[in-house]
Amino acid sequence: MLQRYDERNADLKYWVNGVLRHRDEPGISPFDSVVQGGDAVWEGLRLYDGRIYGLYEHLARLRRSAAALGFTGVPDDGFVTAALTETLRANGMTDGVHVRLTLTRGVKVTSGMDPRLNQAGCTLIVLAEHKAPVYDTSGLRLVTASVRRPGPDVLDPKIHHNNLINSILAKIEANVAGADDALMLDGRGFVAETNATHLFAVSGDGLHTPHAVACPEGITRQTVLELAARHDIPAVVRDLSLAEMYAADEVFCTGTMGEIAAVIEIDGRPIGDGKVGPLTARVAALYRDHAAASGVAVL
Repeated sequence: MLQRYDERNADLKYWVNGVLRHRDEPGISPFDSVVQGGDAVWEGLRLYDGRIYGLYEHLARLRRSAAALGFTGVPDDGFVTAALTETLRANGMTDGVHVRLTLTRGVKVTSGMDPRLNQAGCTLIVLAEHKAPVYDTSGLRLVTASVRRPGPDVLDPKIHHNNLINSILAKIEANVAGADDALMLDGRGFVAETNATHLFAVSGDGLHTPHAVACPEGITRQTVLELAARHDIPAVVRDLSLAEMYAADEVFCTGTMGEIAAVIEIDGRPIGDGKVGPLTARVAALYRDHAAASGVAVL
């Protein structure tokens, strides 16, 4: 699965600390912490008809991650929202848009790992693109990666950080295997998530999703759990083994960039009848309607 380039993004403008720049114009200092060591946190947002779904939840997670890393001079929610609105208006964007917010520790006075070299506050980057949900609605094929998701004893997954090499290595394995994405296990051998999304298994009429012990507590994942409770769909959070995923009636993944996407094969084994299942389709429709109707107006 390779995302497609949208020609509408050819002349988009991105925002860096108050300045809008053309996508081909460099705007990040080589002394910035995100360049020096991936020292940054990020969030992905989706725009539905002028509204951002889960905006405050995403900004709260961004702030928690920045606090865990000891960032100083973190902009408040009003400042970030204004930057987001300015970027969307500059690009004439109102719907079908994915936004990546990046907050770095800022620019260093000289190269080095020490955060004391950061003396000017954070760098905020707003990148908005015309981008529909990225996954094929006919279903995804996963392969289990040899790369494991680290737990909090290695790198706490509650920090939504920019160190994505772990995910990239798993994605490389999926590409080599001809799969759409990689399924990743935690250090104990239980299912964690994919290289980019959370996972749900359907057994009977209920949903099962792994504990978020080696992955972030996803906002889309939490929305699915809340929608399940609201619509009398049984749901449980527990450890899931790979064998249970193979034997599931349905499997789907969740995330802001891809919304709800069915998984029809794992490691060459068809899931259920190898097609998008009825409960997956129902959850996808519930999520889409909820996200489109419940966002925060930014335009």
